[in-house]
Amino acid sequence: MIPVQGFDGQKVAVLGLGRSGLATAAALRAGGAEPLCWDDSPEGRARAEEAGYSCRDLTRHGAFEEVAALIVSPGIPHLYPRPNQVISAAMEAGVPVDNDIGLFFASWATDDFMRYDQAPRTICVTGSNGKSTTTALIHHILEEAGRPTQMAGNIGRGVLDLEPAENGEVVVLELSSYQTDLARALTPDIAVFTNLSPDHLDRHAGMGGYFAAKRRLFAEGGPDRAVIGVDEPEGVYLANQIMMGRNDDRLIRVSSARKLGDWGWSVYARKGFLSEWRKGKQVASIDLRDVTGLPGAHNHQNACAAYAAVRALGIAPRVIEQAFHSFAGLPHRSQTIAEKRGVRWVNDSKATNTDSAAKALEAFPNIRWIAGGLGKEGGVASLSEHLGAVKKAYFIGHSARDFALELAVEHEICETMEAAVAACARDAEEGDTVLLAPAAASFDQYPNFEKRGDHFAQLVDALPG
Repeated sequence: MIPVQGFDGQKVAVLGLGRSGLATAAALRAGGAEPLCWDDSPEGRARAEEAGYSCRDLTRHGAFEEVAALIVSPGIPHLYPRPNQVISAAMEAGVPVDNDIGLFFASWATDDFMRYDQAPRTICVTGSNGKSTTTALIHHILEEAGRPTQMAGNIGRGVLDLEPAENGEVVVLELSSYQTDLARALTPDIAVFTNLSPDHLDRHAGMGGYFAAKRRLFAEGGPDRAVIGVDEPEGVYLANQIMMGRNDDRLIRVSSARKLGDWGWSVYARKGFLSEWRKGKQVASIDLRDVTGLPGAHNHQNACAAYAAVRALGIAPRVIEQAFHSFAGLPHRSQTIAEKRGVRWVNDSKATNTDSAAKALEAFPNIRWIAGGLGKEGGVASLSEHLGAVKKAYFIGHSARDFALELAVEHEICETMEAAVAACARDAEEGDTVLLAPAAASFDQYPNFEKRGDHFAQLVDALPG
């Protein structure tokens, strides 16, 4: 773990005792602090006490006496739509509020760094869509290049659960807006902004607040290099705020929609080809069309962002290209799980809204589409313009009939995943893609999107080869 620096001999309150909260308590203790833990749920408090930590009711009057700081788990609101009562009490008492990301950046560098031939680096990835894939892809490329690397944050491990840095190591962190919004220290070496679309708007009081939370990674952090997706206005604005001129190569622009060759340093994908340009000249190109782990324009944007981040570390294009081909993709995100009798089966159970489902529908030909679940506010009519490759839809779950009414596409009401997979196996022809991209939440039939995707994969695995 990363021992937290700066609180030796002091009491530090920890609010929220999930994965990151317990890792924070352990890291505080390792750094000489006394963690005082609290969670609204008795189960959370019991876990902390079983691990040997003291619990203090942070809702009672005077709870913050002699407390040096309050460390908050990311899911707990500190401002909008209204502050949690414990956070309000800490602020009223003049106690600094932080999260594990802030503690990580305040504690990551140690005296050991002075003895290393190559200083450890951090790459942080934020944005609305593609964060997890981009983070995992950067980590995979570094592994394939033989660089020591760890991955954490909003994916995998809590940041304070990482091991202390080795010589030349690169830590890759996925950071959500909840994490960047509150962290008191943000000092990445390389920061990546993938894109922006509406999400978590109640937590940030609208799009402006949501973008401001993402922007903090660049405005507060001052990274040595910034990789910015410029396919939305917010990305264009952020790039403009960072650059000192057109040829400023501290900034790498990324696009999956247009050519960017006139800028100082850019990486873009068009018609399935990734191109790197520097000072008006193309310096590298990669054919992404046969990279099975990165299908579709949205994944090509992820590939461009990851490519740019590791190029900023000096990784060679040919090494990156080889790593692209060995990248299996993340579970439940446009993941090819089987090819049987000439039919490709793809699990994109993570496509829980229309925006992500639209990207999946644009990524494959000859689609037999499994969709439905617990429908979201606003319906799915916006998907009508993305159905050009859909041969037939197979609707499941609570919203099956609503989807059928909203979308003018040949369809079958299947209700269950079992029935949908069986119907697709019956209908699919060689060259077809069976795509699970639900455009709905899973909670009508499954506890989460992972269980839904796992069930789909199990059913596909049981089909004859």
